[in-house]
Amino acid sequence: MVRLSNFSRWGYRSLVLAAICFVAGPAIAADRVSTRVEIYGVLGLHVLTLHTVLDEAADRYTLTMDYATTGVAGLVIDETNHAQAIGRLTAVSADPASFRSNARRNGGEIRKSVDYRPDGIVEGSSTPAPPTPIAPAAARGTVDNLTAYFRLQRQLAAKKTCALTVPVFDGRYRYDLVFSDVGVQKLPPERGQAFDGDAIGCRMTRRRREHPDPEEVEGAQQGIIWYAALLPGDVVVPVRMQLDTQIGSVDGLLAEVHGRGVDLLLIK
Repeated sequence: MVRLSNFSRWGYRSLVLAAICFVAGPAIAADRVSTRVEIYGVLGLHVLTLHTVLDEAADRYTLTMDYATTGVAGLVIDETNHAQAIGRLTAVSADPASFRSNARRNGGEIRKSVDYRPDGIVEGSSTPAPPTPIAPAAARGTVDNLTAYFRLQRQLAAKKTCALTVPVFDGRYRYDLVFSDVGVQKLPPERGQAFDGDAIGCRMTRRRREHPDPEEVEGAQQGIIWYAALLPGDVVVPVRMQLDTQIGSVDGLLAEVHGRGVDLLLIK
């Protein structure tokens, strides 16, 4: 034991993007950290497995996320997603240069592509096209959803506070992710996860900026993510999350993390 002091249309995308498990902190040359997160839905059913990889080299980063439905969920909804963000590291934050996403669900597909220019201009597209296109002025100065959570984690590692609002545009939707402090809490072991210790809680709220279509309002709109230091250096890892969705409360548990000389298995 480690001790330290939905099944609706495209609904999983918003859910799992609130469960990103990247590590934040000073980069080591050719630094790679990989994680696996297990997501549980109503009645404790295992619905999804999420894999993430963070590569850092000098002042550059690449974030890669893959997930797929599993268990009973996989029998009902066959959904996968591959997304990647590439950008530049700053002192305590991150600025994206590009974002690509390809989501498939029961034969349907949504592809998103965004390029973020240094002058703040953002050029994005989605196939199929969104019901309501986002005006260029509304997308200016935004980041992708992967980088939004990465920014939170870098700030949390450096300043020990969750207070942050990040403007997001993923090629299809424009919204804000608002984070606030919950405080330090002691988390006991849960559902076979061998984590028992203090974690910093961050409350997440998704604030829509444009008129949403039915697809956008599905998935996680708010919740709490708990972070803890599991790897060497000034870094944090999200170890547990509880998200409110249209189908009820959904839980995420960090199952394993690898990197910086650590190979940690929390769920067998």
